Amino acid sequence: MAINRASIAKQLLPGLNAVFGMEYGEVADEYSVLFEVENSDRAFEEEVLFTGFGTAPVKGEGAAVQFDNAQESYTARYTAETIALAFAVTEEAMEDNLYDTFAKLRARGLARSMANTKQTKAADVFNNGFNTSFTGGDGQPLFSASHPTVGDGNQSNLIGSAGTVDLSEAALETALISIQTIKDDRGILVGGNAVSLHVAPGNQFTADRVLNSPYQPNTADNNINAINHQGMIPQGYSVNKRFQDSDAFFIKTDVPNGTKMFVRAPLATKMEPDFDTGNLRFKARERYSFGFSDWRGFFGSQGA
Repeated sequence: MAINRASIAKQLLPGLNAVFGMEYGEVADEYSVLFEVENSDRAFEEEVLFTGFGTAPVKGEGAAVQFDNAQESYTARYTAETIALAFAVTEEAMEDNLYDTFAKLRARGLARSMANTKQTKAADVFNNGFNTSFTGGDGQPLFSASHPTVGDGNQSNLIGSAGTVDLSEAALETALISIQTIKDDRGILVGGNAVSLHVAPGNQFTADRVLNSPYQPNTADNNINAINHQGMIPQGYSVNKRFQDSDAFFIKTDVPNGTKMFVRAPLATKMEPDFDTGNLRFKARERYSFGFSDWRGFFGSQGA
């Protein structure tokens, strides 16, 4: 269905003061602080966990050395999706429009729609992060107390015992201790540290107080804010307006190969006329995928 003159009747006549709805600001980039971005040259990408070796044992004098096995574990797959949007305008509507609406609709309208989809799909990795219907390569959601390992039982990246604590100084301290004691699949410490805190708009003021107050927030004494004093979250906090749970919060760690975005085909736009009708058709298209490989890249709580 093409946009015709009946759809833009007011824009065919002089005297119209403004056409509004296309002057909103650009959709902010909120996904790049959450995901490592890589290029892809195939329909899907796979990343496999290689477990390495366990802790080396003491060898007794004259005794034989012990052998260990390293092996592949689970595989995370990223399947590229095609995101596209188009619109058409009749030849007559293009000729009679007095306010150059379609140039703005093409340049700004399509860009906003495509960007919003990308930001929403990125945020959904976290919105579905506790949902057992959205699992990663190990068969668990991104945030779970039951991530299976080859040699160290089940491991957890929940903040608090059940991942249901609200954002507070105490909750962050608990999380930071857990992050520093992250182990690999064979039970060896990986040397993890926190990088940044990520919250919904409803948590941004608490995040600011907890991270940036020089003294303990919400207390009457003069004890220092140890998180702030030690610089335990060096990149501070970021707000994601598409996080659906206002109580949820997430801590990004420096463990590599956590959450990832693979770009299969970057955003491209096309314009072409239709010979039979004279309609002008505009299209925007890109291909990408969001997901996670190593769950150790994030710790999270869905709030109380």
